[in-house]
Amino acid sequence: MKKNTIFTGAATALVTPMTKDGIDYESFARLVEFQINGGIDALVVCGTTGEASTLTDEEHREAIKFVVKQTAGRVPVIAGTGSNDTDYAVDLTRFSCEAGVDGVLVVTPYYNKATQKGLIKMYETIADASTKPMILYNVPSRTGVNIAPETYAALADHENIAAVKEASGDFSKLAQSMALVGDKLDFYSGNDDQIVPVLSLGGKGVISVLSNIMPRATHDMCARFFAGDVAGSAKLQLELLPLVNALFCEVNPIPAKAATAAMGYGDNYLRLPLTPIEEAHGEKLYALMREQGLI
Repeated sequence: MKKNTIFTGAATALVTPMTKDGIDYESFARLVEFQINGGIDALVVCGTTGEASTLTDEEHREAIKFVVKQTAGRVPVIAGTGSNDTDYAVDLTRFSCEAGVDGVLVVTPYYNKATQKGLIKMYETIADASTKPMILYNVPSRTGVNIAPETYAALADHENIAAVKEASGDFSKLAQSMALVGDKLDFYSGNDDQIVPVLSLGGKGVISVLSNIMPRATHDMCARFFAGDVAGSAKLQLELLPLVNALFCEVNPIPAKAATAAMGYGDNYLRLPLTPIEEAHGEKLYALMREQGLI
C-alpha cells in the first residue's frame, strides 16, 4: 500500500530559541522565515534538536502551534510527539493534528527499552489516534532501543504510518529494512553525514541539523540527487562534512544552538543538563562557519 509522501528533500529539525524566561518567539519566527526563504522542504518542531525533552508541556504545545501559524502552509510542518509514556504521546499527537501539522515524528520510547513487540503495540496505538501521517524515529544511540527491520515490516501496512527517520547509521540494517517494506514506507536519513548514501538506496531525503544554518545547501544536496546530478550532490556532501562534524562535536543540539545564535537567531541558551559549547569546539565551529560566509 503506497502512501502519500510527507515531503521530499530536506527538512530542518529546528532548534528552539530560548532565554532564561522561556521560548524566544521573535527569534523563532525569524528562524522559520530564514528556513523557508532558504528553500527548505519541510520543518520539524520539538524534536531532539528542539530540546523537546526539557520543554514543559505547555511550551511544547505552544511551539507546535506557533510554527504551524508562522509557516502558514508554505512548507509541511512535522511535530515531534514521541514520549516514553505512550498515553502522553497519544494526547500530544491528537493535539498536534488538531493544531494543523502535516505529520508527526514519534521517537522510540527512551529509558523503558521496549521489546519489538512493545514497539509495534506502541506505534499502532499512537497511529490509531493520529489523523496525520506518522514518521517513526529510530535513534538507538539516544534511546537504547533499535527498531528491527521486521518491526518496520510489521508496521508498514498501518494507514497512518508513512515513513521512517533512520538514525542508527547502520546501512546494512537500512538496506534490509527498505527491501522488506518496499514502497510501503518512505525513509529519511537522520544523519547529515549520510544524506547521499541514504538517497542512493531510495531514501526520500533527510531530517537535518545542518539545515538550521545552511537550508539552501542541504536542500540542494537532495535536489541535485533527484535531478540526476549525483556527482554534484556527492560533492556537496563531502564539502560540508567538516561543518557537519563540527555540529556534532558535542551532543546535539549544543553546537547547533551555538551556531544559530552566532547567526543572530536567539541566544546561546540551553536548559540543563545541556550546557553551552566548550570554547575550543566553538572556535572550530565558528571558523568553519566563517569559511561558508555564515557569520
